[in-house]
Amino acid sequence: MAWDDKPDDKKSDKKNPWGRPTGGSQGGAKRPPGRSGGGNGGRGPQEPPNLDEALRKMNENFRSALPENLQGFPVAILACVAVAFLWLASGFYIVNPGEHAVVQRFGAWSRTQADPGLGYRFPLPIESVSIVNVQEIRKLNIGFADDSLNTRNSPGTKRAVPEESLMLTSDRNIVDLDLEVQWNIKNSEDFLFNVEDQEATIKKVAESAVREIVGQTQMFQIITNLRQQVADRTKTIIQSNLDEYKSGVNITQILIQKAEVHPEVQDAFQDVQSAKQDAEDVQNRAQAYREDILPKARGQAIQMMQQAEAYKQSTAAKAKGDADRFNSIYSAYLTGKDVTKERIYIETMEDVLKNARKVILDGKQSQGVVPYLPLNEMRSSQKSEATTAEKPQQNLQ
Repeated sequence: MAWDDKPDDKKSDKKNPWGRPTGGSQGGAKRPPGRSGGGNGGRGPQEPPNLDEALRKMNENFRSALPENLQGFPVAILACVAVAFLWLASGFYIVNPGEHAVVQRFGAWSRTQADPGLGYRFPLPIESVSIVNVQEIRKLNIGFADDSLNTRNSPGTKRAVPEESLMLTSDRNIVDLDLEVQWNIKNSEDFLFNVEDQEATIKKVAESAVREIVGQTQMFQIITNLRQQVADRTKTIIQSNLDEYKSGVNITQILIQKAEVHPEVQDAFQDVQSAKQDAEDVQNRAQAYREDILPKARGQAIQMMQQAEAYKQSTAAKAKGDADRFNSIYSAYLTGKDVTKERIYIETMEDVLKNARKVILDGKQSQGVVPYLPLNEMRSSQKSEATTAEKPQQNLQ
């Protein structure tokens, strides 16, 4: 007999299914008014709900909701079919433009869907899918942190990270360098499976690459005219290292946000730069003097060489001419010695006496009488001529 079946009044002796009297508490004692054992205001204890009846009604309601052709199946089978349908339906996923869906079967890579649209994979735990955005440009900061992303600060709020930004240059100076690494995903399978912590790996590789380039470059060049070259060389090294790791990452751009001298050495750096500028100024002036004096010296040297060569040629030509003239005179002397002697004598006397005052006497006309010569007058005229010749020279001095 079920616990809710009502026995006859004589057999029940007014007892409820729990074996307690219906009229009061144990031992026949009466409860005070308004304080019954059921706590229902003196109305007596309530009967517990009938679970079998509730299950039966729920089963009937479920069957009435089913189509007529399925109302004859057991409820457990229908429930299993519904659960299986929902489990299979959970395998659908959507791939948006610019995304790749990487499907894994029991943890191993199975396939990659690159076309946008609806896709399907076997539900868990057979297959799982990872949606990766391959066109999104991600940013990584080195030397500073963007606090505006984590706090309520205004956009563009930056916090310096000295352990990342301070670097040693080739001329043993310290430069404060901040840069931004922009990257995206070029291979979703390599990005998911070959590197465990992608952003941390990219940051370590970028720090190593930029310190390598900065260590090979002078600080003045980094903060002035070679910033873009430093960024390009850093990008090349980062991409090469990440390709060796097969990380599936593509470095799109390296931006140097700040490149300046550390504030603690700013004054010393300015002094060094001033000294370098002074040295360069002195060197430039010396170079200008060198550029001016060397061409002149070269020109003078060339002129002297040309004059010496001309003197050489003229002297040699003159000597050759004198030798040829002597040979010709000697040849003529051999043919006519008396004539040659007379000619040489006359020419010599002509050279000796051409500037002297001469008095020529014809012996044939004098006929043995010594002529009178005014020697005193001739001497006085010679002195007057000599004095006249000296005066213009004194005036010139």
